[in-house]
Amino acid sequence: MARNLHVVMLPWSAFGHIIPFFHLSVSLARNGVHVTFVSTPRNIERLPKFPPDVSNSRLDLVKLPLPQLEGNPLPEGAEASVDIPFEKIQYQKVAFDGLKHPLEQLIISESPDWIIIDFVSHWMVEIARGIPIAYFCVFSAASNVFLGPPESLSNDGVKRLRPSSESLTVQPPWVDFPSSLALHGHESAHFYAGFYGDNASGISDACRVAKVLQSCDLVAFRSCMEYEGKYLKLYEKLIHKKVIPVGLLPPDRPEGGTSRSESFQWLDGQEPKSVVFVGFGSECKLTKEQVHEIAHGLELSGLHFLWALRRPIWAAHEDEVLPDGFVERTCSRGIVCMGWVPQMEILAHPSIGASLFHAGWGSVIEILQFGHCLVILPLIIDQPLNARMLVERGLAIEVERRGDGSFTGNEISTALRLAMVSDEGRELRANARDAAKMFGNHELHQQYARKFVEYLKNNVRKKTLD
Repeated sequence: MARNLHVVMLPWSAFGHIIPFFHLSVSLARNGVHVTFVSTPRNIERLPKFPPDVSNSRLDLVKLPLPQLEGNPLPEGAEASVDIPFEKIQYQKVAFDGLKHPLEQLIISESPDWIIIDFVSHWMVEIARGIPIAYFCVFSAASNVFLGPPESLSNDGVKRLRPSSESLTVQPPWVDFPSSLALHGHESAHFYAGFYGDNASGISDACRVAKVLQSCDLVAFRSCMEYEGKYLKLYEKLIHKKVIPVGLLPPDRPEGGTSRSESFQWLDGQEPKSVVFVGFGSECKLTKEQVHEIAHGLELSGLHFLWALRRPIWAAHEDEVLPDGFVERTCSRGIVCMGWVPQMEILAHPSIGASLFHAGWGSVIEILQFGHCLVILPLIIDQPLNARMLVERGLAIEVERRGDGSFTGNEISTALRLAMVSDEGRELRANARDAAKMFGNHELHQQYARKFVEYLKNNVRKKTLD
């Protein structure tokens, strides 16, 4: 008797990874796949609710406790990178690697047809028992092209092709078409140390990616040919493995009418496309200077804004976060929401016209499906590379920075006004509206998901499916 395809999903414990894995899991479940989604207990508890058309029978959530480390270097109860200071994330990787044995027992018990992993789980091939492995990359294809083939990611390849942070400031030699794929000087040193450098886990992130690429059977991207076709094709040539775009997995559009908080009542009173949504998520830890310069820029711009701002660790209380008098001076045209906000519902509101954010790939997808202008201030990991691509395509304005990466309110204000109200920004605004036709095309991205499922079904090694 034939049965449904069964996959095990294992994301890295950062919500910028967990949420795309969850969205892919939902997409697979909607296409008849039985999904076992594995993470730690607190991370599972913080997942979004299942959509009404996805049941527990198709999508199982499995909690595996995060192993405790000797000396307890991680904060109590910390299971995701958002819970952990940046310098201690290396210890989180040590703990995550400790999931190898319980995962092996789970794989023996579940006997899935495919295992879909993130970049951290380089050891999966050792416990997969011949089950095919897919590497689902939550970053853009362009960002991965920038990193290069497996041989450029470890040992002699790094010494030869990426000898220093300066090598990251020019277009990679393997990109054979004009591209702005490169880091700025102030970005490259931090990226080089974090990606190629040693850490407490004993293996660099670059080596993890290399091992995953060498051991996997295919690489899946949260992308589509319409946006990244030339990069997807080039990456397949670079790694000599099957590369499959699974679509952009845009989150379901909110139904509307469910959130009537004070912030939505305020939005209801604003003109269409007149408000800037400002949000830097949970992974980017803004400094006090950065928060104050963003505030200064919003004030200088004269534009209406809604700012979703989490209390930073450097502020003991919420009233210590913003510059003195900022709220009072801007209350007639702006609102600051401390803590979590329903971002998708806010982005869907007709008064929103632009977003000032970090250029994270998931946020790019969320915002562009509504056709909003992008004003970008990239801070970490892949964000600078996404920023270069968006600017190259005429979809974003990047805030100008000094050589050391700092910026002032003047640069924030200039970028915001250029995107929102200036004549020079007309083409940008038109491009954003056009992009929404592709980024927000749910049927297009569902087609990608269906093709991905067909490939998985047709390439099961252990079992035969009807």
